[in-house]
Amino acid sequence: MPIRTPRPHRLAPLGAALLLACSGSVPAADTITEALAGGKPSLDMRLRYENVDQTGISKNAHAFTLRTRLGYGTGTYLGVSAFAEFEDTTAVSDDDYNSKKNGKTQYPVVADPDATAVNQAYLQYTGLPDTRIRYGLQRVILDNARFVGNVGWRQNEQTFQGFTLVNTSLPDTTIVYGYVTEVHDILENHIDTRSHIVHLDYAGLPVGKLTAYGYFLDLRNQNSNKTLGLRFTGKQDLDAFTLLYALEYAKQSDYKGGNNAIDGDYRLIEVGGKARGITAKLGYEVLGHDNYAGFQTPLATKHAFNGWADKFLTTPKSGLEDVYLSVGGKLAGIKLLAVYHDFSSDQGSTDYGTEWNLLAAKKFGKHYSVGVKFADYNADKFATDTTKFWIWAGLKF
Repeated sequence: MPIRTPRPHRLAPLGAALLLACSGSVPAADTITEALAGGKPSLDMRLRYENVDQTGISKNAHAFTLRTRLGYGTGTYLGVSAFAEFEDTTAVSDDDYNSKKNGKTQYPVVADPDATAVNQAYLQYTGLPDTRIRYGLQRVILDNARFVGNVGWRQNEQTFQGFTLVNTSLPDTTIVYGYVTEVHDILENHIDTRSHIVHLDYAGLPVGKLTAYGYFLDLRNQNSNKTLGLRFTGKQDLDAFTLLYALEYAKQSDYKGGNNAIDGDYRLIEVGGKARGITAKLGYEVLGHDNYAGFQTPLATKHAFNGWADKFLTTPKSGLEDVYLSVGGKLAGIKLLAVYHDFSSDQGSTDYGTEWNLLAAKKFGKHYSVGVKFADYNADKFATDTTKFWIWAGLKF
């Protein structure tokens, strides 16, 4: 089983040396030697500064980090291929932040600890019609990553040790099954689990795509739960205007030793439109309450939801209602996005607070990108006022 270890070296110099080799696709090979030698290297680097100003903590966090991923995928021989990827996250200046691993609790949290890790290492088999099988440590992202994702915003990625099968034999249908034995989270924790992931997409409807899913998470503790849900997304072109919509409902309960008080639901209603390159959406998302800990999504890319200030990574016991409005588009090739959130409890309608999120990002060709991002959480009756700012540059080959 792949393991993650404390950071013994830097990957960035090696990545730079291989940069010129990172091009082209990986063809099928006639021999094992050709498959091994005829593969494709990959390099993904992101340099980022993050600042956090949080009421109640006297010092601001300043995190200047470099994330490097260096991978190699072999060619395919008799339907079999392999991929391995290493990941290194390094603080390139004084780590004046609480990484949740460095003990610097006098600073706000920036969850990007120094680490070197095996990020992915799997075997893949594609010898069966319309089927892809992977075994090993791998990235898994389902739908919008609301329930299962890689937490790609953080420098250390979340990946999953186990088995996945993807089948597209039925018309307009994608079936995904996964069995996860270990979660490698963004803090380099290895979470023992015996979890099943079942996910079915049907895209044959004229009005959108229907998704059914079941996530059976045996986390080896009282937080173990199962979630069953339906998601519907679609769009309709109306002359110069495109109507956008999404509906989702899920029910969560205890599973495999989980606390029997776990009993919450998830609801999403989102409508929007796109015209002249501008997209606007209005949404209402509810993570329901129960007598234990509220509706939780432990394997999700949580940063993408309920505000970038990350105040609701754990759903409060009284649940969470998030009414949000987003407006985005492009100007001179720059992606622009503004989001406003109004947070309250599901039980009792307590006002939690409000938040503004702003983003500007631009890609240069296929390989380079830069961006800035801002989050400002104004607390009412939950957590404390928090302002976050990011600026980054990336390259990918």
